[in-house]
Amino acid sequence: MIPIMGDLMRKTIEWQKKLVPDMLEVMGQRYRILQYVRVMQPVGRRTLAQSLELSERVLRNEVTFMKKQDLVHVHAAGMTLSEEGERVLEALEEVVKSASGLASLENEVSRVLRVRLVIVVAGNSDNEEWVKRELGRACIQEMVERLFPGDVVALAGGTTLASVAEMMQLEERLRDVTFVPARGGLGENVDLQSNTVSSEMARRARANYRLLHVPDQLSTEARDSLQHEPGIKELLDLIRHPRMVIHGVGEAETMAGRRGTKAETMNYLKKEEAVAEAFGYYFNREGSIVHKEETIGLQLDDLTNQQMVVTVAGGSSKAEAIAAYMSYRPSDILITDEGAARAVIEQGRSGGIK
Repeated sequence: MIPIMGDLMRKTIEWQKKLVPDMLEVMGQRYRILQYVRVMQPVGRRTLAQSLELSERVLRNEVTFMKKQDLVHVHAAGMTLSEEGERVLEALEEVVKSASGLASLENEVSRVLRVRLVIVVAGNSDNEEWVKRELGRACIQEMVERLFPGDVVALAGGTTLASVAEMMQLEERLRDVTFVPARGGLGENVDLQSNTVSSEMARRARANYRLLHVPDQLSTEARDSLQHEPGIKELLDLIRHPRMVIHGVGEAETMAGRRGTKAETMNYLKKEEAVAEAFGYYFNREGSIVHKEETIGLQLDDLTNQQMVVTVAGGSSKAEAIAAYMSYRPSDILITDEGAARAVIEQGRSGGIK
């Protein structure tokens, strides 16, 4: 990424807004087109126009311009990003963030949630499915920058983490990293389970992985017995002492439903006003634990200051859940989207975050 001096960049953008306001608008639109192509390629022109709410005439003109600039390639299967297009996206990322206000959002969310580093991508994953892939791309970028050969990464499951796995590409720096599931299976869609996310990410990166072939929820007797099996014991030790932990945050009621939670427990969660779930723990708005599932795998108590915890969660509907979890334990890095970021800030202003 091209280094840019923060204060000078902000002043330059302000001058540009006054002198040539259309320039920033056009740049922002073209950046969004390239951004969408990057995460959805190959993509057809009609799909692109509908997703970005552009007329086909406007998009046709933009694509013609981008082809001439060698930013995209057009094939029968759809558009793909060229190497030059990738370089332009990376070089403009900080400029666009400042111009669009995303950089300010990052700082404000960081202050409200007391999270050291917040990364905000454009869009709202509640309404735009492609935004989850952009969250995934941002997460992969952090992994490449921060992981070293021999490191272990524990991965939770869920739709957002599955999108992270989809965005993984062959990365030489990750070849000697080992991916492990943070927990056993939830009895849900196999594509969303920790095991699947871990193996898929490792396959795409050509890295190492280990799998935990046990259900997430077991009786106390079965769990205690399994944890003393030599093979399971060794794997659990690896899972509980990773270099990096990557997880999502779920809405309490949704996650309880996915777990097939008993009606009695569901009623208890509603009574206690649980709004968030992570690692099998349920939290109320104040960030207090109101219920804990007896699970096998990584526990919140296992997390230490030596581990880097990365939370990936987006969508304005998850703002309350994100804020509740962060009230209990702020992560090292939060990767979220514009929809969630704005909703979190609004919560903070209304006094909804403790």
